[in-house]
Amino acid sequence: FALQEYVGMRSWGYQGHFANVLAAWIVHFFFWGLICQVMWHRFRGTIQRANLTYILTRVAPVSLLLSVLEEALWVACFPSLPLGHHHWGYLRRLQFYLDSELIDNLVIFWVNFFLFRGIEYYQRYRQEEYAAVRLEAELTAAQLRALRMQLNPHFLFNTLNNISSLIHSDPEAADQMLERMSSMFRMTLDRGDAQTIPLGDEIDFVQLYLSIQQQRFPETVHHYIAVSPEVRDALVPTMILQPIVENAYVHGVSKTAGHAFVGIEAQSYSGQLRICVRNSGQGLGPGHPFKNGRERVGIPNVKARLNLQYGASHQFTLEEVSDGEVQAILLLPLSYPAGLNGA
Repeated sequence: FALQEYVGMRSWGYQGHFANVLAAWIVHFFFWGLICQVMWHRFRGTIQRANLTYILTRVAPVSLLLSVLEEALWVACFPSLPLGHHHWGYLRRLQFYLDSELIDNLVIFWVNFFLFRGIEYYQRYRQEEYAAVRLEAELTAAQLRALRMQLNPHFLFNTLNNISSLIHSDPEAADQMLERMSSMFRMTLDRGDAQTIPLGDEIDFVQLYLSIQQQRFPETVHHYIAVSPEVRDALVPTMILQPIVENAYVHGVSKTAGHAFVGIEAQSYSGQLRICVRNSGQGLGPGHPFKNGRERVGIPNVKARLNLQYGASHQFTLEEVSDGEVQAILLLPLSYPAGLNGA
């Protein structure tokens, strides 16, 4: 603005220093800066709440008053302006600048008024958006906790059934199962409300469960676990594998006459965590609960938790890969605790 005015002055034949013109514009916007500071810090709430009637009856007169007041202060600071008319009195100089600058001052006021109003709308929108996201996260966490609370009694009931089947025929084995079950529940309590844990911790939990099942099927069921070292620290939902392994036992291994196997594999796959639980058995025939919808806790619980936690960024499949052999495959986002990168 100062450069533009200085060039205009020179073209009109007026003599003056550029520094004086620059100082005049600096003071002009300094005054408006002070006015806008007061508007922002003292009247921000009023600006946000103002309706059309208030704007027309209150804000519009104030905008005119402030525009005149700012111009009056500015003219008082520069008695030598306008150039070539230093003999004019204060009121005449003020009238001159009001005629030429009043509209500009009103534009500055209203641009800032609606800018502050827009900022408030944006901040309110972001706050509402944050509140909605936080509420959704809290709802998801509550749903996940409810699903885990549903799963723990189910697991306890099935494990106690296993122990009761051995307590008379093999008390020593039943005692070992009780100790291992106690260790499993201690691990569950230690985890608290954590929704995700390292895969290695989940594997430790599943190994305890497998050791309990080994008491029921001595020398007939083979277990194997193959987890790539780079994914042992990858995060997975708490207690996500035990229902799948239990499903493999209840609907696969227990239906098999002779030797059977249950295997768990985990590795990185195309930037995701791939977990596969395989077992021998009778396959996914028409009578399988997964086929006819009679499975109420195990697999539906797993699917519900994965949907809540990962949405569309995961895959879960349960399929028969050969005669009687079934595999459950989880593809999950590959993430690690803070400070770890999976290296």
